[in-house]
Amino acid sequence: MKRYYKKSMCVIAAAVLLGASACTKNFELYNTDNTGISPDDLKGDFNDVGAFLTRAQRSIINFSDGGDPNSYQLQQNLNADCYSGYFMSPNPFNGGQNNLSYSLISGWNGEPFKVGYLNIMSSVNRLRVNGVNTSYPAVWGIAQILQVAGMSRITDIYGPIPYSQVGTSKSAIPYDSQEDVYKRFFLELDSANINLRNQINHVTDSLPFDFAKFDLVYDGDFSRWLQFSNSLRLRLAMHIVKVAPAVAKEQAEKAMDPANGGLITSNTGNMKVKVAGSGFSNPLVFIALNWADIRIGASIQSYMTGYADPRISKYFDMSTDTTFSSRYQGIRIGSVGGNAAKGDYTGYSNLDVTGTNPSFTLTTPTQVMTAAEVYFLRAEASLRGWANAGGSVQTLYEQGINTSMEQWNVNAGTYVNDNTHKPAGFTDPKNSAANAPAPSEITVKWDDGALEAVKMERIITQKWIAMFPEGQEAWTEFRRTGYPKLFPVVNNFSGGVINSTTQIRRLPFPQNEYNTNNPEVQKAITLLNGPDNGATRVWWDVQ
Repeated sequence: MKRYYKKSMCVIAAAVLLGASACTKNFELYNTDNTGISPDDLKGDFNDVGAFLTRAQRSIINFSDGGDPNSYQLQQNLNADCYSGYFMSPNPFNGGQNNLSYSLISGWNGEPFKVGYLNIMSSVNRLRVNGVNTSYPAVWGIAQILQVAGMSRITDIYGPIPYSQVGTSKSAIPYDSQEDVYKRFFLELDSANINLRNQINHVTDSLPFDFAKFDLVYDGDFSRWLQFSNSLRLRLAMHIVKVAPAVAKEQAEKAMDPANGGLITSNTGNMKVKVAGSGFSNPLVFIALNWADIRIGASIQSYMTGYADPRISKYFDMSTDTTFSSRYQGIRIGSVGGNAAKGDYTGYSNLDVTGTNPSFTLTTPTQVMTAAEVYFLRAEASLRGWANAGGSVQTLYEQGINTSMEQWNVNAGTYVNDNTHKPAGFTDPKNSAANAPAPSEITVKWDDGALEAVKMERIITQKWIAMFPEGQEAWTEFRRTGYPKLFPVVNNFSGGVINSTTQIRRLPFPQNEYNTNNPEVQKAITLLNGPDNGATRVWWDVQ
């Protein structure tokens, strides 16, 4: 974990920073621009639109400020990426007493919150202040979609968050319940979709600028943004299916209704943010390649080696540690303790970053949502008997697998018909205390006669494999469904707070919020219906 800074910044970059190097304090940035850059400075070439829109896109998985992946490392990589079973760090941060062993570090826990407000909501707010909501409603619609995409991740980490009243005051910003935040998400997507359809159908005027140069995802294609919006709605609807089943069904059926613009159905519609421009890099690849701070997790290795999954060589490199035979070798979460040195584990499997044609490079787009995920969401919707899913459970499940194989350009072979391979047990050649039997007996091939729970495990397990390496949504799905079955933490240093079997459910509110917004934080804790710790479940996370 290091810090790198650009040596110089142009006017646009200076403006969009909006004081992001400072801690949040009562959300002052929403009403104060301390950069010294006037609005007129950005109006040339419509950069009063583009600067803030591109920053919001780059901040969902944060690489927005360029040259410094440390924010993403704390925003997601040393939390959700590892809690999802995808990754584990070889670095024994703080002598092994850190978030990966459930000894939650206050300074780490606030980064997702900070990115959400200083990078995403502040950028969207500046677009509103600049009049984009009235002058260019379709662009405003995309800004709303970006805000929902980014802030849904924040509420899924913490639970209640400030939302409806952010930007209205310089002090005492109230928190909304997570239920109310989700209600606003759906309303904001409604508004965004109306504006996008009006643009697509030429109800509103053509834009007076080339929007494609500010669109890091779909090159100015509003139809594909509409499909992402509907797909995002479907994802959020499924999050709340256990706690608000009627609302979940209503919103999911709306998302899947072809009359509303359609869903992501092919890999050309995948929501991936391009890594373009001087000083920007894919933060996950940077951390893996340049810092050697992250390696493959034991759980994803167990499933993919057990299944002989043809995507494995696209996801991972083979181990390079000469003390054991070269193979796909992960690290179990919470197993790198204070007696270990970082070099003990850096030779375990990395992302596929080497060779002549690696899957992951410093310019690989950051993946937010894929067509494969949407097929699995539709498979679950079909399993629940909801309208508009567009196919049988088996058909959609198999489309999810095959679409993922296409995404990674591998031959699926007989994978969907494999009813013999199962997840493998885990062996750590350097730490026998981390060894564990296979976490599950689930196979790949669909079985219509299986129990409902087995069908759900099969869908979510394959969905989880297909969503790699996007650990935030993978952690959410694990908490929502209990699948896939993941190896528990080896060393649990939570002092008995977090159950190793149940595993971590959320992150505590940032210390800075206690320091600057304490009365509202105390109210937020009552909305949690539990203490502010890693064991308390968020609203939609019910057993």
